[in-house]
Amino acid sequence: MNKLLKNIIRFILFILIQVFVLFQVKPLHQFIVPYLYFLYILWLPFNTPRAGLAFIGFVFGLTLDYFTQTPGLHAAACTLIAYLRPFLINILIRQEGSELNYRSPSVTSMGLTPYATYIFILTFIHNGYLVFLEWLDFGTFLYFIGKVLATTGVSMLLIFVVELLFFRKDKFRTNTA
Repeated sequence: MNKLLKNIIRFILFILIQVFVLFQVKPLHQFIVPYLYFLYILWLPFNTPRAGLAFIGFVFGLTLDYFTQTPGLHAAACTLIAYLRPFLINILIRQEGSELNYRSPSVTSMGLTPYATYIFILTFIHNGYLVFLEWLDFGTFLYFIGKVLATTGVSMLLIFVVELLFFRKDKFRTNTA
């Protein structure tokens, strides 16, 4: 399947699952909101330019904001993680150039520990920034940290369930591609 078509289908599916499934789940103790949609940004190919990532993150977040009537909340969080993603990948990937050998981040291309670290850090940043923008103040700092950690934990659980259910076979690229 064409990479562009595959990413368009993912775009639509992640938005629909977040809006029509995960946002319909009542928050646990008004504390935990399950977020999975930003996994789309984390799965984009390695060779996506930084400006393109930021633009895709903004459009993706803005699309979700349209469905949830939150003016720019998700767009800001998605743009932030899309901007930080290349920096984090450069830090976590072995310097032998495995980003040149594989098309997108996965357990296969990065290894289990770097991939889990990559997912955890960007999930934590996304949820922390999103919760901060919702409140625009810390209020009670422990409540803020608790909500960020709990939401991050549930999001990590959902991400790893999706990774197990829909294992992505990463194709090994040759130098000719």
